[in-house]
Amino acid sequence: MRYCDGPLLVLAGAGSGKTRVIAAKIAHLVDRGVDPAQIIAITFTNKAAREMRERAQTLLARQDRADAVSKLVICTFHAFGLMLLRREAKAAGLHPGFSILDPGDLEGIVAELVATADRARARAAQWRISAWKNALVSPAAALAQAASDDEQVAARAYAHYDDTLAAYRAVDFDDLIVRPLALLDADAEVAGRWQDRCAHVLVDEYQDTNPAQYRLLRALVGARTPFTAVGDDDQAIYGWRGATLDNLAQLPRDYPQLKVVKLEQNYRSTVRILRSANALIGNNRKLYAKKLWSDLGHGEPIRVAPMGDDETEAQRVVDRIAGMKFERRAAYGDFAILYRGNHQAQAFETALRARGIAYEISGGQSIFERSEIKDIVAYLRLIANDDDDPAFLRAVAAPRRGVGRTTLARLADVAAQRHESLFAATFSPEVAQAVPARQRDSLVEFCGLVNDLRYRAEREPAGRLLDELLARSGYEAWLVDTLDKRDAQARTKSVREFTDWLARKGEADARNLVELTQMVALVTMLDGRDSDRVDAVRLSTIHAAKGLEFPHVFVVGLEEGILPHREAVAADDVEEERRLMYVALTRARQSLHLSWCRTRRRAGERVAGQPSRFIGELAQEDLRYADAPRTAEEATAEKAAGAARLASLRAMLSQ
Repeated sequence: MRYCDGPLLVLAGAGSGKTRVIAAKIAHLVDRGVDPAQIIAITFTNKAAREMRERAQTLLARQDRADAVSKLVICTFHAFGLMLLRREAKAAGLHPGFSILDPGDLEGIVAELVATADRARARAAQWRISAWKNALVSPAAALAQAASDDEQVAARAYAHYDDTLAAYRAVDFDDLIVRPLALLDADAEVAGRWQDRCAHVLVDEYQDTNPAQYRLLRALVGARTPFTAVGDDDQAIYGWRGATLDNLAQLPRDYPQLKVVKLEQNYRSTVRILRSANALIGNNRKLYAKKLWSDLGHGEPIRVAPMGDDETEAQRVVDRIAGMKFERRAAYGDFAILYRGNHQAQAFETALRARGIAYEISGGQSIFERSEIKDIVAYLRLIANDDDDPAFLRAVAAPRRGVGRTTLARLADVAAQRHESLFAATFSPEVAQAVPARQRDSLVEFCGLVNDLRYRAEREPAGRLLDELLARSGYEAWLVDTLDKRDAQARTKSVREFTDWLARKGEADARNLVELTQMVALVTMLDGRDSDRVDAVRLSTIHAAKGLEFPHVFVVGLEEGILPHREAVAADDVEEERRLMYVALTRARQSLHLSWCRTRRRAGERVAGQPSRFIGELAQEDLRYADAPRTAEEATAEKAAGAARLASLRAMLSQ
């Protein structure tokens, strides 16, 4: 990876060490004399960014350049966009304390624009607007191409959507990509400033970029800045959220001098696992041909087991995990159960609980999804931006202060008449006439607290202001007064852990309360904070397991209509589903277990199931079917394995 003087595409197969490669490239650039502050590394999750930074720190420490780590910019696409908008807020036409609205806030805004009380319809319109923004489709173009009544309604809402956000002095998650791109395209001075700041740009998981992200990369590197894009077209599984393989195909057209390097050695899985993965993905059309290989040994056969139904499948998988843990002296954390959709998790949860086996679910509730944390975040958002009406409505009701729906409706009427935010309207003469004195006094007192904390936010430590917010708002006392003792204690503890974390973050990163608020808004929409790892079986969708690896993997529910999904089959487009299966297979290091059900409960009825076509596309010589007779070689190997397990058991008992 010593090529640093032009555009480079690294095709990094599953388990080929792409994070290590990016970290090594960063260390090499620093060793060559590149200013660390001018190295920009961009990825898709906070977890990946942290891992990349840790790897780079280790390598730079060996070069006696540990000081360089703090200067590197290693972050997600959206965090980078936020950094740019913070520094260029005036040029972007944004208030310095702009809010970042989360999907929950946006649902209400879109529902009002669409004029519906149907949450499903509002969410569908919200998703459609997001897809248009990320595909760089203008409101006029969206309306012109709308193919249904619902799309036409969403397109008309889209035409007013950005104006509504502007009225709140806010942006949405998509704007953290789209607005920096628009600014760089429109303002040559700003573009030049940022292009000069970038000596080398590295992009991880390049196959997951959408059109807006690719355009942002191009605007950032300009005509001169070298870059390294690292990705794998065989692991492109996010087409449903706007990612497109067209970006990989477009790269050599936009950069004719592009150099392509393939990483085909896998450091994770056995030969048998990779042989089946290669056979499977070989059925897809290829942008770049590659074939993974490993020197980790032949490995054990891949087990394929048909099951009677989904409950039996869950029970037998959990029994197998319990047996393997004992036989192999493994930890529960060595096992993962992967499935196509979250609805498949329940049967496995039930079976694991029945056996008393600890488990964790990827994508489980984040601390930021707890109602008490949302309440505190609403206060913080309002302190950063008093035009944030959704934050106002949540914060003013926690605690309620005697301000009910009638008062808020009257306040909203005044705000609408004056074309002001709810916060600004609180101090208007019209509110004095429309709202009784006691409720108005409560509103003014609430807004006074917000104003005071905002005034001090840039001058005083965040921890001190957070303590004062909790004390003066009466939030913790309200929890005690309105909840049972156990719930109040749990929520109070949750709030204190959150505010203590924020205080530490503010001190460590030298961020004030407003900057912390913007950081929190971004974290809530990426992947939350890390939970403490426990020794537990991992239950996960295949999408959520991407980037992870486990010694022992069970891929379940491998039936036609589930994987591949019936909608993909109906559309005659199963290539992304095949890539999803490929990702599932390549999570396994030592053993891989596949299962499907002959019947499955669906909508209260039992329906017949057929094995996924993908099982038939694997390297059949490496599969061991549970209902098939054993070969003499397999019988001998199993007998030897049984003897080894017995010897291991005797050794344990003798100790």
